[in-house]
Amino acid sequence: MLSALEVITTVVVGLMVGVEFSVAFVINPILSALPDDASQMGHSHGGRMLGAVMPFWYIGSLVLAALWAVAGWHHHGTGLVITAAALLIVSVIMSLLLLVPINNRNKAWTPENRPEDWKEQLNRWDRWHYVRVAVIVGAFTLLVTALV
Repeated sequence: MLSALEVITTVVVGLMVGVEFSVAFVINPILSALPDDASQMGHSHGGRMLGAVMPFWYIGSLVLAALWAVAGWHHHGTGLVITAAALLIVSVIMSLLLLVPINNRNKAWTPENRPEDWKEQLNRWDRWHYVRVAVIVGAFTLLVTALV
């Protein structure tokens, strides 16, 4: 049972890291290179689409890591799993306080109603997202290390 939980947690967190890495280093640079209207509409659509899924993914990853820490309390690597869970908590807090407010505004924008500083707001989101990606990569690395 513990082995299955370890594998499931690592895969779920690993997939989340892959998606968020792709957003940071592939999708957003592509969208930002498009003409303004297309760029803004693409960011807005991405914000709606991923904004609907990612809260469950982040919280689910945290719950899985917490379950692993509790179930494997007396096993080797539990400290690493607890530290990974703490990093996932940091990522959730960052999301709620820094990224979600910008995303909530962005997903409602259209070329007709976007604010003058929409690019600056998206750039701020990107900067915080890079930090969040680093945090979840750290959590994933700790989980993988705990497996070995």
